[in-house]
Amino acid sequence: QVPLVESGGGSVQAGGSLRLSCGVSGYTYSNCMGWFRQAPGKEREGIAFIYTLSGSTYYADSVKGRFTISQDNGKNTLYLQMNSLKPEDTAMYYCAVDRFSWATCSDTLNREIKFRYWGQGTQVTVSS
Repeated sequence: QVPLVESGGGSVQAGGSLRLSCGVSGYTYSNCMGWFRQAPGKEREGIAFIYTLSGSTYYADSVKGRFTISQDNGKNTLYLQMNSLKPEDTAMYYCAVDRFSWATCSDTLNREIKFRYWGQGTQVTVSS
């Protein structure tokens, strides 16, 4: 399969916005897609997920109300719209996809679930 490729990262001032993209066109059987981030010296954390069969979305408390995960109508691209960015959002952001049941996908924020397919990451830096 074609590797997942993220784009859209960059540097922005606090309060600004960025939109991350992840090409997922070769992953038609993957129904659980999400975004993770890892800041220096910290563990990787899952922040936003979508169960594509229903469109149900799930967010970590740290990003709820500020970030939005979505997929384009052609289901070729996964997005993460990030608004009201804070310096603590600074991290490497990764997209990941796999095929899970709804129950498993909806539980991704509560327990470690291993995704098989990952992107290489895109850096987001938010300055105060």
